[in-house]
Amino acid sequence: MKKLFFVLLFFICGNMIAQSGVYVNEPKNSDGTKIKWTLTLEEDGTFLYHFLRDLSAISKPNKEENFYGKGTWILEGKIVTLLSENEDLNEHYTVNLNNSKARYITKSPRDKSDKIVKTALRFYESETSYIKGLELYKE
Repeated sequence: MKKLFFVLLFFICGNMIAQSGVYVNEPKNSDGTKIKWTLTLEEDGTFLYHFLRDLSAISKPNKEENFYGKGTWILEGKIVTLLSENEDLNEHYTVNLNNSKARYITKSPRDKSDKIVKTALRFYESETSYIKGLELYKE
């Protein structure tokens, strides 16, 4: 029984390690502005979120906005769920990503084609409106 427990624990932890890492989306904007989303999933089950918007190209120099969030994440199959408690939010960490859900996207090991599939997280559910539909790519 103990062996079975340790085998199951190994597989669960192994899956979380595969999903942990830094995920980024930095689209190219024609007007010179810069937008960058960064989500870091730590192996210990915590996450850090950073959204950067640099409007220096179209407004006053050094016009930069930063928004941060933090909390914990859990993995259920291929679904990553972000959880933020009230104590995770303060004057610095203002983005509440509680109950945001993203699908973990990767190339299937059964797919033997040359097709390139970037490892990514695609958010399909979130209480934060601009997160829904966001796709972040693993670095």
